[in-house]
Amino acid sequence: MANSYRCLVVDDETDIRELVVLTLERMGIQAESASNVTDAKHMLDSFSYDLCLTDMRLPDGLGLELVQHINAQFPGLPVAVITAYGSAENAVSALKAGAFDYITKPISLKQLRPLVESALKLSSQKEVSGINTVDLIGTSPAMSHVRNMIAKLARSQAPVYISGESGSGKELAARLIHQNSSRRDQAFIAVNCGAIPETLMESEFFGYKKGAFTGAIQDTQGLFQAANGGTLFLDEVADLPLAMQVKLLRAIQEKKVRVVGGTAEEAVDVRIISATHKNLNAMMEKGEFRQDLYYRLNVIPLKMPSLRERPEDVPELTERLLGKLCQGQGISMPELAPDAKIHIQQRPFHGNVRELENMLERALALCDGITITAEDLSVDELPATVSDQLAVAWHIPAREAPASEPVVTPTVLTSHTSAAAATPLAAGSTMLPMDVSLSDYLEDIEKRTILQALEKTNHNKTAAAKLLGISFRTLRYRLSKLGLSKEQEQDMDDIEPEE
Repeated sequence: MANSYRCLVVDDETDIRELVVLTLERMGIQAESASNVTDAKHMLDSFSYDLCLTDMRLPDGLGLELVQHINAQFPGLPVAVITAYGSAENAVSALKAGAFDYITKPISLKQLRPLVESALKLSSQKEVSGINTVDLIGTSPAMSHVRNMIAKLARSQAPVYISGESGSGKELAARLIHQNSSRRDQAFIAVNCGAIPETLMESEFFGYKKGAFTGAIQDTQGLFQAANGGTLFLDEVADLPLAMQVKLLRAIQEKKVRVVGGTAEEAVDVRIISATHKNLNAMMEKGEFRQDLYYRLNVIPLKMPSLRERPEDVPELTERLLGKLCQGQGISMPELAPDAKIHIQQRPFHGNVRELENMLERALALCDGITITAEDLSVDELPATVSDQLAVAWHIPAREAPASEPVVTPTVLTSHTSAAAATPLAAGSTMLPMDVSLSDYLEDIEKRTILQALEKTNHNKTAAAKLLGISFRTLRYRLSKLGLSKEQEQDMDDIEPEE
């Protein structure tokens, strides 16, 4: 550390003040101290500091008051609070008030040093304006708010809880917070909590010692150790079982972990960012998510807007995503036909940005390389004739089919039933067999409809597509998606018609 850094230590306990000042001086930092809020404010007005460390309880007030004073009068100056052991509520209050971080008594030098180093890195950036959010596309008010929040969150160590629908960019926001923070040179570890088996969760998060259990042939670090000094992103945190929630809460509060098979706790310096698309408030009411963990994770909330909430961003998003996809494939970017632009603007995008990107990638594979049409974009949607068959299956009135269209009786295929042995659904029935999922049932209806159309046209794909009321390219795509392409190849000798 360079001697140009100056830190103010505020604590009414002489022993603690001297310990912290001595530690800072050994780190090459000029340290000065005050014993109360009044003296601290006077020193802040008289000198320029790069960091302030303050106790929460002082003779003439609270450290929280000093945090608020610094945020109002000296924006950009990191301030960390010293809290009593186990006073998680005070720590959360300080972080919400704008404190950079906190440390508990008795003060551990292993925790103090990384806190100071992170704060001084942040302090050295205070003259730099703006943040790097090049991957955050959109200029709508909703996205402007997200950018402002990311800029604020990047200057803190407080836990962040990101909410939003699937595909709305929660992990991207977490990465941007990390990349613009003082931890940007350290690891960003993302983990999907729902993808880890419950029996392996503790060892995955905290690591394990050799011999701790069958198969533990060597000491192995966990996610907390891998993210030490950096950021740990807990995606789908709602999927954590209750037993693991208790252990995670302790690790966050005490900033220490104990490896499986170990006897001692080790300090870890990890910033926690969590996210889920589920409603944690509803889960708390049902007893499925711990309230104390929720309030430790949800210190500062960030909501990612859905694509439906920012329709003005869709054109720019489309152009940027399309350009990225074409660059990745090494191809020229095709133009969007007018009907394609209308189709994109009118689509609800329940899958948000992820759905838009997947739709564009699919359209690139189906278009002629020059222009993307609405047909290329909507190829994943069921053709009208297939939709009619679904309507029949659910006993919903469908449009009247022309006499030339094949009459198809909906059938049910299960993993235990061959296509030849499939049986028709009883007339007027709205119930599915217990061992058939809705998605499998609908897929089987579509597959049966296409197969019967092919049989009626003597396996001529061009004629079958016309009979089904869809384009040749759409039929070809559906055959591939349904796994019917290979089994039809030997029977189909027609060629793709000229476009």
